[in-house]
Amino acid sequence: MLTQFEHFAVTEMMGSTDNPPRANGSLCFGSEWERKAFGMALALAKDGFFEWDDFRDELISAISAWEAAHPVDRSSWNYYDQFLAALEKAVAKSGVIDADEIKAAFAA
Repeated sequence: MLTQFEHFAVTEMMGSTDNPPRANGSLCFGSEWERKAFGMALALAKDGFFEWDDFRDELISAISAWEAAHPVDRSSWNYYDQFLAALEKAVAKSGVIDADEIKAAFAA
């Protein structure tokens, strides 16, 4: 069951270019890291680290950049790869963690 904020965040994205994948109306996650990334974005926005709309702007930008870089072959498309890229930018912009710390954590 979704909290009021989670419901707001998910319905805000419906019908938009940043709409998360769904099956029978429910969110689809291909792996656990996708579910965790989605939950982390919701929690950080809910706790005021960034505005949900600012995160959405980052997500739309990440999706647009990916589409521009892959105009013909979109076989490597993964929504949550773009979601994670947007989350990294939103977290870095908010000052929670800087971009170098994010890179170091992924390298570890």
